Amino acid sequence: MTAENPPVAGHLDDDDYPAYTMGRAADVLGTTPAFLRAVGEAELITPLRSEGGHRRYSRRQLRVAARARELVDQGTPVEAACRIVALEDRLDDALRSNEEMRRKLDGHGPEI
Repeated sequence: MTAENPPVAGHLDDDDYPAYTMGRAADVLGTTPAFLRAVGEAELITPLRSEGGHRRYSRRQLRVAARARELVDQGTPVEAACRIVALEDRLDDALRSNEEMRRKLDGHGPEI
């Protein structure tokens, strides 16, 4: 193993490491590979590709896909579910950013 290719065990805690094949990811989510392709086509998640061109998914991507699946299971079309999840993520990011800015401003007092 080189520094460029650390052992796989070194990635066990990495939420972004593409450890799941499409088949395994579908099994974990209790869905089909077609569902994973659909959320990929809707650009909710972009799986990495192995050297052979096979899709590989990270745990973070599986959590995102699982949220979309919840919405689909409730009757939301896949494309709409993907859009909802993407908007939820953007809202979470904006709220987190606003909170960070609020903390920074609170630390500077009234001179700002």
